[in-house]
Amino acid sequence: MTKPLLYLVAGARPNFMKIAPIVRALRAHGGLDYKIIHTGQHYDHDMNEVFFKELGIPAPDLFMAAGGGSHAQQTGKIMLAFEELCQAQRPAAVLVVGDVNSTLACSIVAKKLVIPVAHVEAGLRSGDLAMPEEINRLVTDSISDWFFVTEPSGVDHLRREGKAEAAIHYVGHVMVDNVLYQAEQLAQQGGAGLDPAGFKAAHAGQRYGVLTLHRPSNVDDAATMTRIATGLRQIAAQLPLIFPVHPRTRANLERFGIDLGPNVTLVGPQGYMAFLHLWKDAAVVLTDSGGLQEETTALGVPCVTIRENTERPVTVEEGSNVLVGTDPERMVEQVQHILRGEGKQGRRPQLWDGHAAERIVAVLAEQLA
Repeated sequence: MTKPLLYLVAGARPNFMKIAPIVRALRAHGGLDYKIIHTGQHYDHDMNEVFFKELGIPAPDLFMAAGGGSHAQQTGKIMLAFEELCQAQRPAAVLVVGDVNSTLACSIVAKKLVIPVAHVEAGLRSGDLAMPEEINRLVTDSISDWFFVTEPSGVDHLRREGKAEAAIHYVGHVMVDNVLYQAEQLAQQGGAGLDPAGFKAAHAGQRYGVLTLHRPSNVDDAATMTRIATGLRQIAAQLPLIFPVHPRTRANLERFGIDLGPNVTLVGPQGYMAFLHLWKDAAVVLTDSGGLQEETTALGVPCVTIRENTERPVTVEEGSNVLVGTDPERMVEQVQHILRGEGKQGRRPQLWDGHAAERIVAVLAEQLA
């Protein structure tokens, strides 16, 4: 008897962290066939066999090479390529994750072809329609058939938007599944060869912080970036920081003439395990990343988020995350609280237990049987 075929769509490196636990759960379950579809939204030369071996999954079955361009160009190229793929071998369902352009594009194509859509990380809302990711979330959820939700706010949003109760599944978070899996792998393997610029070795026995910044609202505006840099220089005077710099962020630092000072070590983008090796032992993580807010909460690492809002409020309500906006004084104040041992004591939210993917696969196997 032929098993139902599930297309697992990923377009950017973080998407693979989210589908990896689902692939492992599908293998263990055995009731569904699957193919990993890489849209090529972000092509990363570092995505080689070692990367997928780290994740415990095979390399993608199909690579669509959609490439860059504007949001409209990229979305259109992905839609054309994915439509051709679905017509050549029609899947029983399409699973999309997160909120990138590939998520939106493949959801629309599947729905137009009357193929059911499962959205993992459904229901998240920042309320900020200036964020492209927010548009992608809203549109994807408006046409999905099954909603796999990471936190209570997602359930509330979907109910308010009129989604059928039977279609909403609060399952926990596959990103947490993955970080727990990777942390265990790291503990077994050790950190040999994973210390960028020898930073951890140079600061052995000392506290340090990790910084990431990539959101256009933070790094593309000279005044905002200058304001953030003011806070970072003050923090670095007390706590050495390491900053894996996104290429666009690095270019803007140079273009705006911003110097973060001698206590901020700039390194290139890091592989998943190398970056985990860095931040898991940090005194604090400063970031504007959505995923890192969740991962730090999962491992109990203090997180200071340089944004005015978050689509992941459970990381603030229950986890180790604090929002400070782009105000240098608030940034410095929160880090000082943490360094004095006065920071908030977060906890891991309900169902963030490493088994979200198993719950997702169980639901899909039942629905597609």
